Amino acid sequence: MALEIERKFLVIDDSWKNSIIRSVHIRDGLIASDNGRKVRVRISDQSATITIKGQHVGVARPEFEYLIPVSDAEELLRMCGTRHLEKRRYFVPHEGLNWQIDVYEGILKGFVLAEIEMKTANQTFSIPRWIGREVTTDPKFRKINMLAERLTPVV
Repeated sequence: MALEIERKFLVIDDSWKNSIIRSVHIRDGLIASDNGRKVRVRISDQSATITIKGQHVGVARPEFEYLIPVSDAEELLRMCGTRHLEKRRYFVPHEGLNWQIDVYEGILKGFVLAEIEMKTANQTFSIPRWIGREVTTDPKFRKINMLAERLTPVV
């Protein structure tokens, strides 16, 4: 079983842009979500994956990810309806670790989040100066909730 161990943070300024080593355009679609578990389809530049994620236990969760044909991913994205998003992911090294900065487009335009994936839940790391508040456990910053907030009409 694969294990995803990640932490998420707000980004407080643009100084990270001076250290970008590469970027990819990502389209994500939420196929199913239930009680913290989810199934997601993703097209990242010219490759596609389907990912199954289990419930969080702290900052860790089981994750299974499989390559699929891009044409299948395109069809699955269409089936997601409004439960999809687009972003540009930037890779930024800092003191031996690679940060991923997600700059959202479309309906989530304006959101910028940083993620760091770790080998163990108690791994220590240096926080760059462009990192703000940690939002790993804040439900407001789960993609499904961010989408729901933007899709809810203001009356």
